[in-house]
Amino acid sequence: MPLSAVIVDDEQLARDELAYLLKSIGDVDVVAQGKNGVEGVNLIREHNPDLVFLDVQMPGLDGFGVIKKLLDKKIPLPKIVFATAFDQYAVKAFEVNAVDYLLKPFDKKRVAQSVQRARTKVEASGPSSEKLETLMRMLESQKPQASKILLKSAGRLFLVNQKDICFASIEDGVITVVTSGPNGMEGQSNCRTLEELLDSLDPNLFWRAHRSYLVNINRIKEVVPWFKSSYQLRLDDKKQTEIPVSRAQTKRLRELFGL
Repeated sequence: MPLSAVIVDDEQLARDELAYLLKSIGDVDVVAQGKNGVEGVNLIREHNPDLVFLDVQMPGLDGFGVIKKLLDKKIPLPKIVFATAFDQYAVKAFEVNAVDYLLKPFDKKRVAQSVQRARTKVEASGPSSEKLETLMRMLESQKPQASKILLKSAGRLFLVNQKDICFASIEDGVITVVTSGPNGMEGQSNCRTLEELLDSLDPNLFWRAHRSYLVNINRIKEVVPWFKSSYQLRLDDKKQTEIPVSRAQTKRLRELFGL
């Protein structure tokens, strides 16, 4: 019998690539695909698959959050293969607590190995038998810890929590960071490029919506249709700033929010 599988990944190209490889390998029936963590939880509950290929880095509810939701809701845990573009998430821990991990871009031979490992575990143990408390502790320890960012404003240095950052912009080589909330402020980062700043931020929260802007996905208040099928984002800072979404990122925006 083929293994039933669900693919959960916020990038359609990654979902398509993995589905294609699984089809060419055979012995796996992809019963559903989800584009975010919330969809993933619902699809796993609905289909009760043998196997889930789960992206680690997703906006909102990430791969860690999906597993926590499944455990919280007491939904039977399928065999998990983590998929990630980065190996910074303590891959060795994945090997202990999951069937396997896959690094993007996917390799057909490597995907086939994951499928075989999953089949062996399914046939050997039937329903998932992970030690859930241990798994939870491992997941919690591997999730990037939100660190504070140093900002300079009015000659003073401030430490702000990542979650409070609304957006960052760059102009003439100067990066300005705007925070939200009652104590919202505006300051300058010591980083030289937005890429450097992004490297220090949680990849599950921050998105490069435009070459001149980084945004905190959780601080987007409204998506505003704009000229020629483009969009602007209205944020929840004091000024309710509107920033553009580049053409290259418009598809990503639609995938993030199901537009």
